[in-house]
Amino acid sequence: MTTLADLDFHDQMGNPIDLDVAGKRVFLRCDLNVPLKEGKITDDGRIRASLPTINALLTQGASIVIAAHLGRPKGEAKPELSLAPIATRLSELLGKPVKFAGAITGSDVTAAAQSLAAGEILLLENIRFSAAETSKDESERATFATELAKLADLYVGDGFGAVHRKHASVFDLPKLLPHAAGTLVAAEVEVLKKLTTNPARPYGVVLGGAKVSDKLGVISNLLGKVDVMAIGGGMVFTFLAAQGHEIGKSLVEAEMLDTVRGLIKEATDKNVRLVLPTDIVVAPAFAADSPATVVAADAIPADQMGLDIGPDSAAAFAAAIRECKTVFWNGPMGVFEFAAFSNGTKVVAEALTKVSGISVVGGGDSAAAVRALGFTDDQFGYISTGGGASLEYLEGKELPGLTALDL
Repeated sequence: MTTLADLDFHDQMGNPIDLDVAGKRVFLRCDLNVPLKEGKITDDGRIRASLPTINALLTQGASIVIAAHLGRPKGEAKPELSLAPIATRLSELLGKPVKFAGAITGSDVTAAAQSLAAGEILLLENIRFSAAETSKDESERATFATELAKLADLYVGDGFGAVHRKHASVFDLPKLLPHAAGTLVAAEVEVLKKLTTNPARPYGVVLGGAKVSDKLGVISNLLGKVDVMAIGGGMVFTFLAAQGHEIGKSLVEAEMLDTVRGLIKEATDKNVRLVLPTDIVVAPAFAADSPATVVAADAIPADQMGLDIGPDSAAAFAAAIRECKTVFWNGPMGVFEFAAFSNGTKVVAEALTKVSGISVVGGGDSAAAVRALGFTDDQFGYISTGGGASLEYLEGKELPGLTALDL
């Protein structure tokens, strides 16, 4: 069971301090950015991941003011991005009422926070409804953080999916209150350290998703550290085009072709086994009912687009994964939401469940994919809640939210 002994508090200067949270109000920054469809939550994984820290605080007699974001409202109050459905689901999972503020700051919110009794929870409205949360103006963020600081005595950062953002509730607010990393953030960092500090070998990375440009930093940084790198998803067609292959109507970043050629050469020079698809599942259109055909990766018809890696490629990817002792995976292999183009992602996910060492599913679409395809979280070594944050950590970047928590 998670206890408050796992939360190492620091003062505003970053010095370790001992704190009893009983009777205190804790400002808890969570990552509750879950997918919604027609107002209903389709994957509550991030809400569930927040429960250990919430329950630990409640058990020790704290009251909690929770802040989180949903989507990218860009400073506008958009009803479809309200956290009201999240408050309902969180209440169901905790088995106790969660009060919903319906706003972020203001006299009513301050009064609601100050009236909380031990064991009670108040969830603020989508923190990104305030433009100050994501502002690049440091003074604007600082003013907003000062308002937020009035709501609580202590700060716990547990929203790993946002720690790579220099946002008010992630970066500025911890400077104003005694603070600690939540158990989720601590666990995420511990896993990522295993991937970056003497990982068990062979060490393999599987990358998918739409664009090479989104993964360029992590590819470049990991090429000198991994033994195997497998590339799938929409980004693979830029690799195939860089090799001179016909890719039809497939997604491609033409401006990245020279860069990708450089990456392919670098992999060879550093003796990294670069695994690319040998066959592709294609269709004439991006649609669930578009007729699927398997073709060689170097022979995609001009009137077709690639929507998944082919069965031979999926088997090769799986074989490479099973040989590894450490595997990090980020990005689906194809359009897994369409049944005809989900096989590559499913086969890769299945292979990760067979890894004898540690397998890490790198958040975002990858986490949603494994659950949508019928896998359970406990079949994997670890499922990260933050795809972008995980990637930036693996790129070697300093993450503002971790720096603010003295990690």
